[in-house]
Amino acid sequence: MKYYVYLLECHDATLYVGSTSDIEKRIHAHNHLKSGAHYTKIRRPVVLQYVEEMATYAQARSREAELKRLSREEKLRLFNKN
Repeated sequence: MKYYVYLLECHDATLYVGSTSDIEKRIHAHNHLKSGAHYTKIRRPVVLQYVEEMATYAQARSREAELKRLSREEKLRLFNKN
């Protein structure tokens, strides 16, 4: 199974970092369902700006924690490279 770490840009220009095993389903949840994260639910729509694929859940969660510690500017540089 593959896992993903992702960076979203919310409607209010804030950034959100998360991880999942099904990126399409998760982005749909963030934009349309009650099961999306509360943070993104009140800042819809969100746009996927960056994604990394990981081999294990542990790697994805570890990378998610790393990305969350980055400054806003560092996060913006990540998705501006792509």
